[in-house]
Amino acid sequence: MTVAGSPAVTTNVGRPFLGGRRFSLDWVGAVPYLAYVGLFLILPSVIIGIGALLDANNAFTLDNFRNLSRSYVVKATIDTTVLSAITAFLGAVFGALLAYAIVTGSPNGILRRLTISASGVLAQFGGVTLAFAFIASIGPAGFVYLFAQAHGFDFYKQDLWLFEIPGLDLVYLYFQIPLMVLVFLPALDGIKPQWREAAESLGGNTWHYWRHVAGPLLFPAFLGSVLLLFANAFSAYATANALINQGQPVLAQQIAGALSSEVGAYEPGFAKAIAIEMIIIVTLVTVLYTLLQRRTARWL
Repeated sequence: MTVAGSPAVTTNVGRPFLGGRRFSLDWVGAVPYLAYVGLFLILPSVIIGIGALLDANNAFTLDNFRNLSRSYVVKATIDTTVLSAITAFLGAVFGALLAYAIVTGSPNGILRRLTISASGVLAQFGGVTLAFAFIASIGPAGFVYLFAQAHGFDFYKQDLWLFEIPGLDLVYLYFQIPLMVLVFLPALDGIKPQWREAAESLGGNTWHYWRHVAGPLLFPAFLGSVLLLFANAFSAYATANALINQGQPVLAQQIAGALSSEVGAYEPGFAKAIAIEMIIIVTLVTVLYTLLQRRTARWL
């Protein structure tokens, strides 16, 4: 009782009520993450978006977005999209097969732990280091190429495809496949053995199990992983720039070219407009990936 005689309002955990509702402090733990996202993701995006709407005199203009229709920008967008789609699909297929091989083994085996650890390292192994590794191994002066050439196999007989888009396809698979293993393995672990036993008890074979049970359950997770790999390849820059330094076939290279070219001072917002294009594409892909992951989580 209070001094006035009315009952005191308290909670069973000692927290006061504000307006009849308990004031929770659970959100405090998310403050560092929200601050990080706001400082390094949202704020730069806002700055780029504002800059894309300004000209050299800081006046409002839409010319920067109109310039996205330039032929070389359109070609870079198409090439980057095709490159990302090919490496995402191939990386998803081979990564899913490797992840399935891991799941069929011992869940506590040393091979599983080593494979997952290696995938975690290789999925983050990119940039100039990865480009140098391929140049030093299968480049025109690489030891693998020289060994193959000495034995009558010249895979550069037609052209130096390593320094073109086909070379990027091969190099990107180096980190796309391990990434697929990491993101698809939890979905495979969610498949219960009892479901296969139930299918077999009802007279179904392996094809029926994958066609009517495991396949429909894993397809959203597989498609979501493909979208994640697409966004990963679409936003890559350092590896492509180290391998291909002429022509700028990747959209991220067009941003660097717009910033460092002689016309960059006259069109300061053009590079930001290209960046906004990339942000929109990657955001759409990420949203689709999130929706597919939510659907997968209903069953797995």
